[in-house]
Amino acid sequence: MNADRDADLGRDADLGRDADLGRDVDRDLPLAVPASGAPPFGDGLSPAARALCDALSAVFPGPGDVAALRAASAPRDKPARALASVHDTVAQGVPVRVYDPAPGSVGRPLVVYFHGGGWVMCGLDTHDALCRDLAAASGAVVVSVDYRLAPEHPWPAAPDDALTVLLWARSEAGALGCDPGRVVVAGDSSGGNLAAVTVLRAPGLTAGQLLVYPPLDASMGSGSVTAYGRGYFHTAAHMAWYWDQYGGDPAHPHVSPLRAPDLSGLPRTLIVLADCDVLRDEGVAYGRRLGEAGVDCEVRIHPGVFHGFLGLPLPAARAAVAGAAAWLAATP
Repeated sequence: MNADRDADLGRDADLGRDADLGRDVDRDLPLAVPASGAPPFGDGLSPAARALCDALSAVFPGPGDVAALRAASAPRDKPARALASVHDTVAQGVPVRVYDPAPGSVGRPLVVYFHGGGWVMCGLDTHDALCRDLAAASGAVVVSVDYRLAPEHPWPAAPDDALTVLLWARSEAGALGCDPGRVVVAGDSSGGNLAAVTVLRAPGLTAGQLLVYPPLDASMGSGSVTAYGRGYFHTAAHMAWYWDQYGGDPAHPHVSPLRAPDLSGLPRTLIVLADCDVLRDEGVAYGRRLGEAGVDCEVRIHPGVFHGFLGLPLPAARAAVAGAAAWLAATP
């Protein structure tokens, strides 16, 4: 547990104290919100995104009940994009699902994908449609990872599973019709954290990292936490609770990658962010540090949307997936 962060959030009362966050953010981050904590231009969401945000927020449980959160995030039956080959297997003890858009091809990128869900929920089925879309649009083979979940399996279970699958993917790349030198790690939300941590733990073993609205600092001290901690579906209280379930030392870079002392030598990076998201400024800060360290890094902020938008029926989601797929396809 992070006592400083919890004291700032005041979670035992309500979310009304979120405005206590945002310490020195105007000095540290270019996209910081005003000290008042108010979004700089009204609500910030597009009308379609606001409607979806309100509908989702009305039925999504608050933090604290693991079973309720898992039930709410369970996948709904809907048509899936057809793909040439989709099969489940086991990678050194870790369940994975392999998406191959063109069996028999060779030399392709291989994407190891870590799903989001606050390290406590979601899995292969919740992110099946997204992985199909990425594979089809990029031409890459995608390996989706069913890592162990907290609180039953706290840190470092998930990052250990992530590293295990990366090593397996490199060893199996040729058999999968991929180039072992073109292995990329990717993930959304908590899965983006796992991707960033895996790159830090495995220097030189990846050709890129795709991080979609990742949590990167357990202190939760950025200005976007103040601005978007309530009313934007993914609340500051949810994020703080997820961190507490996950465990680990908040100052350790394999928990909070933004705390890593040296980011030089890391691979090509794409960071995809929602503008109205508690995690936005962490992503911006990480991108800035990567750039300062000489890493080929691009940050794409999608305006008018909130955390989790990649899986929603919004134009920004389609643009983000298409852009990420093109970036993956261009892996050198």
